[in-house]
Amino acid sequence: MSALEFEGVSVRYGKLTAVDGVSLTVPSGQVVGLVGESGSGKSTLARAAAGLAPVSAGRVLLGGVDVRRLPRRRPLQMVFQDPYSSLDPRMAIGESIAEAMPPRTSRAARRAEVARLLELVNLDPDRAAALPGRLSGGQRQRVALARALAGQPEVLIADEITSALDVSVQGAVLNLVREVQRRLSLSMLFISHNLAVVRYVSDVVAVMYLGRIVEAGPAAQVLADPKHPYTRDLLAAAPSARRNLLDDVSDDALADTEPADPHHPPSGCRYHPRCPIGPLVHPDRTVCVTADPAGDAAGRPHSAACHFAAVHPTRRSA
Repeated sequence: MSALEFEGVSVRYGKLTAVDGVSLTVPSGQVVGLVGESGSGKSTLARAAAGLAPVSAGRVLLGGVDVRRLPRRRPLQMVFQDPYSSLDPRMAIGESIAEAMPPRTSRAARRAEVARLLELVNLDPDRAAALPGRLSGGQRQRVALARALAGQPEVLIADEITSALDVSVQGAVLNLVREVQRRLSLSMLFISHNLAVVRYVSDVVAVMYLGRIVEAGPAAQVLADPKHPYTRDLLAAAPSARRNLLDDVSDDALADTEPADPHHPPSGCRYHPRCPIGPLVHPDRTVCVTADPAGDAAGRPHSAACHFAAVHPTRRSA
């Protein structure tokens, strides 16, 4: 087993810094759920680990080795969001799976391994000759998972793998992912904007906003007692058994404000223009505008990048 480590990783596209100095560890054999709004940099971070996005600064380490120094068939595989575009429509699913296998594998061994992997993801091995167009979205995502496993990875990255699926099949795919991860003892970076999904599969939760990790820690702790106001706002916006999407939970919260322009992130704390405990509510908290809380985040609970991380949202004293 191998740990996946991001050490001060930045990814830049021209003047846009999509990922800004992210440090995060995916421990061996554990699932780290990475959550945040669209555009927060989650997928870019994943693509950097897979070698699909340029690392402008910092390092991505797999088992202590910089991924840029690993062989082409690195022990890290990625399952993408859209099962309809991640498979070649002209290639039988068995051929797609076999293509990801190590070289110099005999034809008979490939057929046997394809059958084994299809069974592992709960698909009939007899469907190996079928084209992707004959499969449902959930079945295609199972094939994409089998294809990733064919590369014999130590680390698996799952990028929003249920967001393009019908709600009726999302649960089955999540159950499968969790079962496979535990059976094979894989390290996994599981990316989603859905906190309910992250809660279900993750050992550790990391929250990302405007290219930075703003809170991270054991899943049970972060989701039960979040320290960063952005994490609290994400949880407040998530449907639950007690509340649906039509309920008003905002009171004096500012979370429905548009995110800042990533080309020109705010000074100080990047969340302060939307923060319900920041200077727009407490004008005396000018430190949120002038000082970046990320510098001493390691000393706060859950490494929260917030000057007032210990302040409960219902408390209004400065």
